[in-house]
Amino acid sequence: MDIYTPENMIRFLYKETSAEETAAIQQALETNWSFKEKFEVLERAVGDLNTLHHSPRPSAVRALLKYAGISKELEQS
Repeated sequence: MDIYTPENMIRFLYKETSAEETAAIQQALETNWSFKEKFEVLERAVGDLNTLHHSPRPSAVRALLKYAGISKELEQS
C-alpha cells in the first residue's frame, strides 16, 4: 500500500481512509519528516479551501442552465 500519494493524504484529511491506512499515515507523519512536510502543505491548502465562500455569477448559472437545456423548465416552476 502506497500511503505517500497526495490522494491518500487528502483522504486522510477528510477521514476517508481505512483503519489500516490511517495507522500507516499516522506512523509516517511521526517518523518521516519529508512526508510530514508535504502533508502540512496539503493540510493548509484544504483549510484554505474550506474557508472560501464564493458564488458563481448569475450570468454563468444561466449560461450553464441554457447549455443543459433546462433553463425554460426552471422559468416555468
